[in-house]
Amino acid sequence: MKIGDKVRFLSEVGGGRVKAFQGKDVVLVEDEDGFEIPMLRSQVVLIDTDDYNIAKVNTRESVKKPQSSLRIEEEELEPCEKPITFKPKPLERKEGNRMNLFLSFLPNEVKEISTTTFECYLVNDSNYYVQVLYMSGEGSNWRARFCAVVEPNSKLFVEEFDRSMINELERVCVQAIAWKQDKLFALKPSYTVEMRIDGTKFYKLHTFRPNEFFADPNWTLPIIQDDKPIRSLFVDAEQLREGILSSGNAKPLDGKPSSAAKPKEVKAVDAPLEVNLHIEELMDTTNGLSSGDILMAQMNEFRKVMDAHIKQKGKKIVFIHGKGEGVLRKNILQELKYRYKGCVWQDASFREYGFGATLVKIG
Repeated sequence: MKIGDKVRFLSEVGGGRVKAFQGKDVVLVEDEDGFEIPMLRSQVVLIDTDDYNIAKVNTRESVKKPQSSLRIEEEELEPCEKPITFKPKPLERKEGNRMNLFLSFLPNEVKEISTTTFECYLVNDSNYYVQVLYMSGEGSNWRARFCAVVEPNSKLFVEEFDRSMINELERVCVQAIAWKQDKLFALKPSYTVEMRIDGTKFYKLHTFRPNEFFADPNWTLPIIQDDKPIRSLFVDAEQLREGILSSGNAKPLDGKPSSAAKPKEVKAVDAPLEVNLHIEELMDTTNGLSSGDILMAQMNEFRKVMDAHIKQKGKKIVFIHGKGEGVLRKNILQELKYRYKGCVWQDASFREYGFGATLVKIG
């Protein structure tokens, strides 16, 4: 390297002509603008061109890949231009052309039935797609809990809930519309099914059993069976008996004149309906239940009876709650004040029930 040679910098872009030397290791390079730049000899290289603005050169010989291998690598890295949209059609069953829809409840810890949470599923046991709206009742209004399409012959998770939400499920409604995709099908009606769910069953271990839909213990309720909607029917035994006796046509099996026509017996029909709310009358066992769980079960039974008779004006019901600490009675009176405002109540006959019962008259 001598004065006047063209050089290029290795560690950065630029270069020029050698102007002078400073010692053995430093060279002064004059760039195109006339500035002298001191550089180490090891950081400059001789060149035959005036183009100094090129990238840093690798002093080692570059290893070039064959062009064909580069092309293959690029092809492997390229994303798929078209997304996969294929979806296999659901399989149909020979007997699946009738609508069958179910609501299933599964305890997450069946051995801890008094404290476990529950999962709710919709089961579509048919060859139809079903658009489902699942609701719970609040007074005279409804709250939407879930809305989705359940595919043919499948199960769909709805929600998870704990014991504090069981009261919300006392009255539920399911609306459903069924169809088949990309083929002709027999028209099904739109369904609206109202149901009452007995909250006390969530406390009973024998309520939950494996079935054809779930291998785990579950409680499955039919909503639609063989194209027919299921509706909860509440038959008041006292009202039925009163209707039979008042018709005057009831005949005993032994052929003797019926005593039902006697005024004395008719008077007995007017006796109030007795409902015993003691927990041993409602549940098989209370093992593992807290006092709060027991109170919830008793109040569920109270509401169930009241809702079943709420349209029977003048109907009398005696709720036997016992004396105890008065917690159950206090909760019953609270419900009567705010939920069943049209009803009147008083302490039931002391001679028959002592201080442990409340008489309610439907208003």
